[in-house]
Amino acid sequence: MEYVFTLKYQLASDDRNMDDIVERLGEAGCDDALVGMGVPGRLALEFTREAESAEAAVRSALADVQLAIPSAQLIEATPDLVGLTDAAELVGVSRQNMRKLMLTHSGTFPTPVHEGSSVLWHLADLLAWLQSRGGYALSQPMIEVAKMTLQVNIVKQQQRVSRRLATGLRTLIAR
Repeated sequence: MEYVFTLKYQLASDDRNMDDIVERLGEAGCDDALVGMGVPGRLALEFTREAESAEAAVRSALADVQLAIPSAQLIEATPDLVGLTDAAELVGVSRQNMRKLMLTHSGTFPTPVHEGSSVLWHLADLLAWLQSRGGYALSQPMIEVAKMTLQVNIVKQQQRVSRRLATGLRTLIAR
């Protein structure tokens, strides 16, 4: 199977020679990634990786990047957080259709992870909900990648929480 996902990194200030980085990425097995360097000090790698599972694809890409650029810090794995417009585009429906689903099924529609001027959901939650309703042509690799990138981002964020605090908070927010 072929899995498409993006890994975004912050580069160390002393390791930003892009020609060198691209060469090291190729040597480490990242020749299946498009390299984006729009913001100084940042690196986006859009992978189209063949593997037996999304987990294997994302894990191998993370390992390859770590080998090529050990000082790079992962910012996020995508697709994960999406607004209604992004979700609608990925699913192949209009934004209006997605908004109508949200409004008419408010009791079962996935809960957003952020509300404000922009509302964000985990793509994996939206895809699971749509899949449970039926009638949508959802790509299995996209579903698997969305689940995997969500897990990568959760693990990354968990590193920021102390064990003591995490244990106490789990009992307060567990459902």
